Amino acid sequence: MTVNSHKNRPELASDLRRHAEERLTVQVQKEGYLPPECGTERNFHELQVHQIELEMQNDELRQTQTELELTRDTFSKLYEFAPVAYFTFDTHGVIRRANLSGAQLIGLERGLLVQTFFSRFIADAVDRELFSNHLSLVVHRKVMLKCPINLKGTDGSVIHAQLQSIAVSGEDNVEYILTSIVDNTVRRQLEDKLQQAHDTLEVMVLERTNELSRTNAQLIQEIEEHKLTEKKLLKTNAEIKQLKERLQSENIYLQDEVARHYNFGEIIGKSSILSHVFSQIEQVAPMNATVLLLGETGTGKGVVARAIHSSSSRKGRPLITVNCTTLPAALVESELFGRERGAYTGSDIRQIGRFELADGATIFLDEIGELPMDLQCKLLRVIQDGEFERLGNPRTIKTDVRIIAATNRNLEEAIRNGKFREDLFYRLNVFPITLPPLRQRKDDIPLLVNHFVAKFNKKIGKRIETVSAGTLNNLLEYHWPGNVRELESIIERAVIISQGNELQVLDRFTKILTTSDPVEQDIKALVELEHDHILQVLHKTGWRIEGKNGAAVLLGLNASTLRARMRKYGIARQ
Repeated sequence: MTVNSHKNRPELASDLRRHAEERLTVQVQKEGYLPPECGTERNFHELQVHQIELEMQNDELRQTQTELELTRDTFSKLYEFAPVAYFTFDTHGVIRRANLSGAQLIGLERGLLVQTFFSRFIADAVDRELFSNHLSLVVHRKVMLKCPINLKGTDGSVIHAQLQSIAVSGEDNVEYILTSIVDNTVRRQLEDKLQQAHDTLEVMVLERTNELSRTNAQLIQEIEEHKLTEKKLLKTNAEIKQLKERLQSENIYLQDEVARHYNFGEIIGKSSILSHVFSQIEQVAPMNATVLLLGETGTGKGVVARAIHSSSSRKGRPLITVNCTTLPAALVESELFGRERGAYTGSDIRQIGRFELADGATIFLDEIGELPMDLQCKLLRVIQDGEFERLGNPRTIKTDVRIIAATNRNLEEAIRNGKFREDLFYRLNVFPITLPPLRQRKDDIPLLVNHFVAKFNKKIGKRIETVSAGTLNNLLEYHWPGNVRELESIIERAVIISQGNELQVLDRFTKILTTSDPVEQDIKALVELEHDHILQVLHKTGWRIEGKNGAAVLLGLNASTLRARMRKYGIARQ
């Protein structure tokens, strides 16, 4: 039978009696006599039944005792050799019994643990108070209760334990407390290490997150700076490209200017009428006002334009010169405002116009009266708004240009004839300067003669040192329809033909000068002198009219003007 087999015995006296009578009946049948019928026999029968009942009860008690002893032995073995520490306390917390695991947990032999207060092995006063309260609750509630507590081993180590206690009855119904102490030290250490690792990891994650955030913010900033730098580089590259194109164009232009044969290099003279011109130049040069130079051909309008530019705040940039009569009509617009590649048939390269090239500088528009009407409108827009478009490109280009224009035509008459825009004239005529013809400032002729003699001495390699009074007088008496340019041409020819160190002017020129009628003298001189001189230069250049070494440049004339005079004088190549 098992420990719980007593639960199957008859619990009622009737059941016990029934079983006893059944056993007696079986016994009587085996012995061969019947149950008694009289009173004495019935009493005897009752005694037999009662005896059987007692025997049955004794058998059951002996069986129960045996089971209890087996159970006690089993419990004792389980208690003693359980892997969990077991302690038995009295209600005051005195150790009455401890198993091997309990002794090992504390680190003392069991004999030294018995009759010892368990509180001596508790780590601190707080936990001792907690243990005392735990015992009281276990005794009063009669149920198993748990309590975390810190113990101290004999080696001074701290044991993180959990008490699981229940009240039990011992001998003489004395209550004891049985305590399944679970050593959670390893688990606690692991939990502490895990928590420490978790905290460390959180700190590392936080630090790394902050570092990544800073790195990300720095990277974003660097990306923005890179984008900004890239935009600046692209802008700078575009500006550099534009400046490069501009510098290349300026270089080409300056080379052309250096190679160009100017009438003279500076304004020379001391006459009162020229002093007035000097005063006007000094007044207008520092300003950005538009200047209109008026005067006959050969009076030095180009030299005055360069003098104004050289005295202005724009002198660090080149003076861009455009002669409106020398440019073919089909190319005037592209020369002034530029063109894109493929803007028209034959335009296989991109060209920067003179106005774009003159940004921040000065542009000199010589012979402005020859500008076609359709371009006069675009020029007016540049003067008013400072903007234009290249041919073949709709993008508007802004420019800051000072304009100096020059003409030998009567622009007011051209306006009346519908050849020049009136609004453009008013825009150009802000500060007009009229250059006097050479015949009105003959006091300057000796200075000009000396200047040109020195110039062509150096150019030709001659050493002309003197000019006779007669030659100088003849030059002073001449009417000079071609002005300073004509004087320069005559001096150059005289230097070429002169023998020795004295300037010799052509005999033909001398004879013409001695004619009695001044007007007739001027006309004949102009016709005959220009005819011979033009013919001589054409022979010299092999009848080449245009170009760097053409007759027009040597004569100081525009190519169209030279052709017109050739037709006028009947000069043709045979």
